[in-house]
Amino acid sequence: MAQDTTVPKLNFEYWLDKAIEWGQATTLESQKDVCLHLPQLQEFLLQIYETLKHMDSVVAIQQFPLIGQLLGRLCWNPFVIGYDESQKTLMWCLCCLYSSEPQNPVELKANSWIRSLLCHLLSSSKWESNEAETSTFISTLGYTSADYYCHLVKNMVFSLVTELRGNQVNGLNIQGRVSASRVNAVSLFCLPLITLPDLTPLLETLLLYHGGASKEILSSEFLEAVNEAFLKKKILLPESAVFSLWLRHLPSLEKAALYLLDELSSIQINSLEEVACVIEDSLLPQAASHPAIFRIVNEIFKNALLETDGTSEVMTIIQVFIQLFLQALQNENKQHKFPLKAYFPYHHQPLVAALLRRPFELPTEHWSQHLKHISDMLKALVEDTNISSLDDLFEIWFLVARFGEWLDIAAEQLLKADVEPDALLWLLAFYYSPQNENQQRTQTMVEAQAVYSHLKMLFSCTVLSVKGLEAALPSVKAIDQCCNKHLIVHLLTNFLLFSEGGHMIAQEFIYHITKTTDTSKEVCSLLIRTAYRINHNGEENQRTVKLLNELLQKLTLKV
Repeated sequence: MAQDTTVPKLNFEYWLDKAIEWGQATTLESQKDVCLHLPQLQEFLLQIYETLKHMDSVVAIQQFPLIGQLLGRLCWNPFVIGYDESQKTLMWCLCCLYSSEPQNPVELKANSWIRSLLCHLLSSSKWESNEAETSTFISTLGYTSADYYCHLVKNMVFSLVTELRGNQVNGLNIQGRVSASRVNAVSLFCLPLITLPDLTPLLETLLLYHGGASKEILSSEFLEAVNEAFLKKKILLPESAVFSLWLRHLPSLEKAALYLLDELSSIQINSLEEVACVIEDSLLPQAASHPAIFRIVNEIFKNALLETDGTSEVMTIIQVFIQLFLQALQNENKQHKFPLKAYFPYHHQPLVAALLRRPFELPTEHWSQHLKHISDMLKALVEDTNISSLDDLFEIWFLVARFGEWLDIAAEQLLKADVEPDALLWLLAFYYSPQNENQQRTQTMVEAQAVYSHLKMLFSCTVLSVKGLEAALPSVKAIDQCCNKHLIVHLLTNFLLFSEGGHMIAQEFIYHITKTTDTSKEVCSLLIRTAYRINHNGEENQRTVKLLNELLQKLTLKV
């Protein structure tokens, strides 16, 4: 038996020859040789793991074609798996070779082989070194091998959960029981088994576990894999575990927010109920009750809005998210609530408080006064000489834009209620053109006031024609040249929806406006938001609901 123990780094041929030579170490000579080489073999296995953990499983197998044969043989050598941490290192190496998303039958077969080896390693104990004894014991218990390993996994999970939870009392870490390296090793062990339903209690316990270490003790690979499985609905986790995952691993939170945006942008939005359902299922609005999560998600949404040039679809998603966030915030235990400043630390707090009031919290007759209060505060901020940059102006605009429900109500109140229009028109003018200088905004206000005055006079008319409306509104023919065509289109759309005479010509006139001004998507988003609010609050009669549905059906086909 060769006694040379000087081994080149990552010399797979050398160690594979040794593994074949040793077999299962059944002779005294082979046992002696195994024992002689165990320290260097363990060092070699650690080197393999350090190399593999930075590789994709497919690349690893391509680069090291002998690795499967080597690890497979070593896993069945009782002297190897019984030495120090070699068993754990072998498990780590196998985890690195496991394909999280197998693409072909070969990878599926490899995954099955890896799982069987992991089960073997996990079930290894002093009395299991004899295969005949093991089979006899399993059959005595009345189990098949498959049943046995299923119960083994459950028992193993229960044992690890008990161990980890026993290390904490009332959320405080009891030092000295479970080391950070042990917790990290457990998280790595979970990697190839994450989607097993029986493993869920262990995943939850790990995600909620907080040791005394200053650095993250769970492996980043584990956190990424759990997040990926959760986003793709391969596992179900309690809300508390998901929130803890996102709080302790920023890349997972960022991926969750971007995944939500991608998911919503890939579907045809026909109703806000559908959008709200997808957003709520993501758990992001609920998680945003924690200020740190809210601010990060808010930043991601803001960047998405900037990258898409402020498209109405992205803005609508953000506005629905905010509504769901406010609902989650109201459901929070009052003892655990954070102050508003924790969510909006750099904004004018009275304005934040006013925007956060939900419309249903106020009597309808108080809406216009509340909107005037918002408009007055906003105007004072915008005209403040301290607002010196476009970035400052954008931050103020983005704060207001997120609470789009109030903006839509402002446009409706102008026509449906007796209000002082200037403050509400200014609020809408700022929303649609925040970058306008005083002179431009003055011109926008003049145009908006002229259209508003004409619409207000026609609001009570029961009979209207398209030509009659165009004749009464000379500026309609030149909407595309207005300082703010979006504001004018918003007012006209609301007029057609909520006035008696408007119902009769709504379909023809809205199609005419959107075609002339290229605002189909914006009008479609407005109609969807209006339908959502009416369905939830029961504000209007069935005639308006029917009209909205007809308009949405036709516009959706044309967009």
